[in-house]
Amino acid sequence: MWASYLTFIPAAIALALYFDFYIQASVIIGLLIFGVVFAVNSSLHSYLIVSYADSDGVSLDVGFYYMANAMGRLIGTVLSGWVYQEFGLEACLWISSAFVAIAALLSLKLPNQYKAAAY
Repeated sequence: MWASYLTFIPAAIALALYFDFYIQASVIIGLLIFGVVFAVNSSLHSYLIVSYADSDGVSLDVGFYYMANAMGRLIGTVLSGWVYQEFGLEACLWISSAFVAIAALLSLKLPNQYKAAAY
């Protein structure tokens, strides 16, 4: 649910840029809202990685999560820098929205914790 909220914020900022709708205010306010929703998402990720981790290998699971997170941030930083230089801020926002939408769709496949605990 939170990832889907996060999907629409960069898209809304990109639309504001496209329609020249109070560009400075739209970017600043939009990024502030994005930051708050992203912080909630981040805390949920931290909770979920520990709750889904095997009791015997929590440190391994958490370590893998942080390794994958760091790799994603590196790739995202390089990709966003290239997209910004080639196509501008609006394109960065659309691509960001697309990647968050993909993450939201993938998260639908996560097992239900309550069903998993019953087995």
